[in-house]
Amino acid sequence: MSLTDRAIDRIRELVQSGELSAGSRLPSEPHLAAQLGISRNLTREAVKALVLARVLEIRRGDGTYVTSLEPAVLLEGLGSAVELFQGDTLQELTEVRRLFEPIATGLAASRISAAQLAAVEGHLAAMREACDDVELLNKHDAAFHRAVVEATGNKTLASLLEGISSRTVRARVWRGMVDGNAGERTLAEHKAIYQALVTGNCALAQAAALMHVSTTEKWLRKQLVGAAGAESGTLGDTGDTDADDFGAVSGSA
Repeated sequence: MSLTDRAIDRIRELVQSGELSAGSRLPSEPHLAAQLGISRNLTREAVKALVLARVLEIRRGDGTYVTSLEPAVLLEGLGSAVELFQGDTLQELTEVRRLFEPIATGLAASRISAAQLAAVEGHLAAMREACDDVELLNKHDAAFHRAVVEATGNKTLASLLEGISSRTVRARVWRGMVDGNAGERTLAEHKAIYQALVTGNCALAQAAALMHVSTTEKWLRKQLVGAAGAESGTLGDTGDTDADDFGAVSGSA
């Protein structure tokens, strides 16, 4: 472990112990370095790294503070990292989504309020209106799923799924352009999820979401096989793509 990593760990320990609580101001650089028993240069590098990790924030002219430490803040960089996923790693990402999102949807069915249910219904109605506009459809699609997950009341789960979802918006647009049935099928599957939420049936909501998301892996596998076949000069088994196969690759499908 480098000296900088050790300095980072020392500051993280202060945060984890509560000595530096959420929203608190750090001592000045000289005082913090003395407190940690390290050089000012190492202290500065450690602070910079923790700023990038959203643990600390620098307020110009005021000092350095611990952030709110809320999941949405600490996991903010997840989406940017996920955007770089390719090939097999991207397929692993779709597996993660398949594991988390159906469970989140089932949980939402047991917790969703009337106001939250109305918001989900509003996004579904907006999707119907936008059926001929792929980009707008994708926007409302993402909002639909975000509203469902937020209804769980679990901020960490919502932040994780939001980060995973950001990777696939472009893919959804592409799918909408190449598959004329995508919009119609996507609406049908979203309607099934909404109806399950209305009944408050957790198992049904989970099953509807699983059916909607699980096609991701099949679609993506076909694309990866096709791409590999093209590179090797062989024909990949791309087959016919289900409409929501592409949508499931998206963060909102």
